[in-house]
Amino acid sequence: MTPSTPHQDLSKLCIHTITTKPWAIEEAAKNYAAAGVKGITVWRDALEGRNIRQTGNLLRDHDLTVVSLCRGGFFPSKDPNKRKAALDDNRKAIEEAAALGTSLIVLVCGADPGQPLEESRKQIQDGIAAVLPEATAAGVRLAIEPLHPMYADTRSAINTLAQANDMAEALNSPYVGVAVDVYHLWWDPSLQREIQRCGEQGNLMAFHICDWKSPTTDLLLDRGLMGEGCIPIRQIRAWVEATGFTGFNEVEIFSTAYWQEDQSVFLKKIIKAYRENS
Repeated sequence: MTPSTPHQDLSKLCIHTITTKPWAIEEAAKNYAAAGVKGITVWRDALEGRNIRQTGNLLRDHDLTVVSLCRGGFFPSKDPNKRKAALDDNRKAIEEAAALGTSLIVLVCGADPGQPLEESRKQIQDGIAAVLPEATAAGVRLAIEPLHPMYADTRSAINTLAQANDMAEALNSPYVGVAVDVYHLWWDPSLQREIQRCGEQGNLMAFHICDWKSPTTDLLLDRGLMGEGCIPIRQIRAWVEATGFTGFNEVEIFSTAYWQEDQSVFLKKIIKAYRENS
């Protein structure tokens, strides 16, 4: 298969549990596996009240690769007590990832609108550095995910792939890299060059796909299926694969409309869209 051709099989398809949010993780695992999906990324809310190690075993019993745990991060705050609480939560996430049996945590890095973005970025880098010894000891990698600039107030002060690459390179650890999400980065004129830079540094750890609907009704909760919007997903995937990346293509869709649908019907739509438009 050349990078410019559509997917012909599901061997690299991963779905995030948040994509089919109405399903409990046990139901998601059963249905993903029955449909031929091979990967699952677990959001931490899906683990509440469960034995995490047993849940990881359940996922593998369904022949699912546990691609990553979402999410760590949210390091910045003007309040030092909140910064400390964030570090504690990230250390807990590292323990959860290890128990689940995945070697990757995706970081939504956070921001505090009450302080300059530069200060939030410094606190992010300091926060990652602070938990890096625990991550390294556990064999868990940390992927910095840049978010669209519309989220720069509270969700992330890391808004371009260049910023994420800069930070990963500054931290200089094989356990720190980046996650590329087309929803957040498709607009960036430097995207191809920065993805190539990921390949040169060997720090591309995750690739997330969905689509940007136009017009969108909600900047957070109206993501589209691949092919429903204006993101050149196939082109970006080609750039990603040109780096030598052989990981999963992770479908991550937040959608109030799709969460209200029959999730079995939605899963069929995901697979069709993946085959035809990604």
